Amino acid sequence: MQLTHKLWRAIRQVKQRHFDPASLQFRLTAEIAVLSVLGLSSVAVWTSWKMQQLLITTHTQGVEYIATRFPHDVELYSEMLPVETGLQKTINNVTVPGLVVWVKSVDGKKVLAQSTGMNSSFTATDELMSIAEMPLKPQVYNVGSQYLILYQGLVTVNGKPLGKVYMAQDVTQDQRQLMGAIQGLAAVCILATMVTMVAIALRIRRSLQPLQDMSQMAGAISADDLSQAKLQLNHAPSEVRELAQTFNMMLSRLSDAWEQQRQFVSNVSHELRTPLTVVLGYLQSLLRRSTNLNDYQKEALETAASEADRTVRLLQDLLDLARADSGYMHYHLEPVLLSDLIVEVAGMAEKFSNRFIRVQATQNITAIVDRDRLKQVLINLIDNAVKYSNADQPIELNLEQVGQQAIIQVRDRGLGIPLQDQSRIFERFYRVDETRARSTGGHGLGLAIVKTLVEGMGGTIAVRSKPREGSEFAIVLPTQFQKSER
Repeated sequence: MQLTHKLWRAIRQVKQRHFDPASLQFRLTAEIAVLSVLGLSSVAVWTSWKMQQLLITTHTQGVEYIATRFPHDVELYSEMLPVETGLQKTINNVTVPGLVVWVKSVDGKKVLAQSTGMNSSFTATDELMSIAEMPLKPQVYNVGSQYLILYQGLVTVNGKPLGKVYMAQDVTQDQRQLMGAIQGLAAVCILATMVTMVAIALRIRRSLQPLQDMSQMAGAISADDLSQAKLQLNHAPSEVRELAQTFNMMLSRLSDAWEQQRQFVSNVSHELRTPLTVVLGYLQSLLRRSTNLNDYQKEALETAASEADRTVRLLQDLLDLARADSGYMHYHLEPVLLSDLIVEVAGMAEKFSNRFIRVQATQNITAIVDRDRLKQVLINLIDNAVKYSNADQPIELNLEQVGQQAIIQVRDRGLGIPLQDQSRIFERFYRVDETRARSTGGHGLGLAIVKTLVEGMGGTIAVRSKPREGSEFAIVLPTQFQKSER
């Protein structure tokens, strides 16, 4: 019983963890289990049938032997005794335990002789005696609650029909023992099937573990990990090892391609920023000094200067991200009084945006940050809040401390961000509303740079937003030096 409970518990655990009809593990386990069940069932059915045949053959051979010698013994006794006495004498001689014999007249209306104690041997004597026709060869029948081998034959004396002999061999006990053996065999087959299913499931799970490791690694790997990522499967099957080697080669190629892309972006941004900055300077100088320009020429120069400025800022953002990806962006981490920094940034933002910025920083909280990088982060977030909220709506900067972490919240009451976009707004070049990108001057890199700078200082950033209610960006920064920074 304990083994059965353990098996059921193991089966439930396997089902709870890996019950996925589309998985390779489930399919292999199910297919092999079905084949095992069919195989064991076939063996059990064949064994049961063979045992049944052996039981029938053993008993029917005895009945056939008695049936063969019965007419001959009747003729012998009839030469010396009256017919009915000879019949009874013959019946008494051939009767064995569990076997009853009776003889009826040819018309079947009168019983000429029968085994002594017949009524006490069989519970369904009347039903048995009422059977007019029995098989000419011994066969097993279920009569009442008993299993009997029945036989019918003709008795002749001196060539004349004397009557019909009927024989019934009780095989109930042997049949019940056979049924018990078959039930035991079925129980063993079921138990063996359960053990086989559990063993197969565990073995297949172990065999497929390298593939699961590859899947987990592929899901967790990032662009920064490509150069160090390598899958080691020394004890896996040869096919899986070959797949792992191919996977590692693919990672190596992806790492090289990613590094080339980083270098390309860095080089292009650096090479284009300088000439575009010069062009922007000449355009702005021309706009300031030229007094004989008509409205069309002035508008054209202003448009060119605006686009040049936008492109320069885009190249600067790309250059910053390329430096961060390559590990060339350095941070000067030091204790900074956040309340003073927030007030300073809010004052600068109010001058350039003409928007009211409410600051709530009653505590003197010090965090370990890069002062210039944090100012850049806050300016980017405030700039986003200004772009995506109405001019009459205030922007809030809140500062608080929770444990050993400082939390800066930048909150607006603007358009908000749909839930499906909140997990992607920190991706590069991702914009929630493409139609507003040109009007707001955004190019989808501001929040990516913010996330990169915050994480570079050992912090985290998260967003909470509802459409038409506004957005809140929460920056979590450490208030103490981390172990890696000491």
